[in-house]
Amino acid sequence: MTWTVATYVVYLLVTVPLTVWVATTLSRNGKVFLEDVFAGNDRLAEAVNTLLVVGFYLLNLGFVSLYLRIGTTVPDAAGLFEELSVKVGVVTLVVGVLHFFNVYVFNAIRRRGRMESLRSAPVPPQAHVAPYAAPYPAPGR
Repeated sequence: MTWTVATYVVYLLVTVPLTVWVATTLSRNGKVFLEDVFAGNDRLAEAVNTLLVVGFYLLNLGFVSLYLRIGTTVPDAAGLFEELSVKVGVVTLVVGVLHFFNVYVFNAIRRRGRMESLRSAPVPPQAHVAPYAAPYPAPGR
C-alpha cells in the first residue's frame, strides 16, 4: 500500500465517524432548539430535525467524497499527516460554517415568530392615567 492510499484510508476513517458523531450530537441537542423555533409543534420540530440530519449527511459525505482526491503523491508519513491536517481541517471548517448558518437561519425564524406573536396579541390596558394638568397657567393668559 502506498502512502497516498494510506492517506485516503485514514482520511475516510477520520471524517466519516466525525460526520456521524456531529450529526447525532446536532440532532440530539438541536431538538429542544427546534421545538422552541416552531412554538411547541413537536411533530414539525421532529420532522425538520430528521430532514436536517439527512441533509447534513448528504452534504457532508458528498463533500468528504469530492475532497478525497490528492493532486500529488504522498511520499512518506510526514506527508500523510500534512495532507490529512489540511483535508480534515477544511472539512471541519466547512461543517462549522454550515452549522452556524443553520443556527442563524433558525434563530431568525424564532425571533420573527416571537415578534409576530407579540404584535398579534396586544396586552389590554392595566390602568387609567388622568390627563396632565399644568401646575401654573400657560403663558399669555
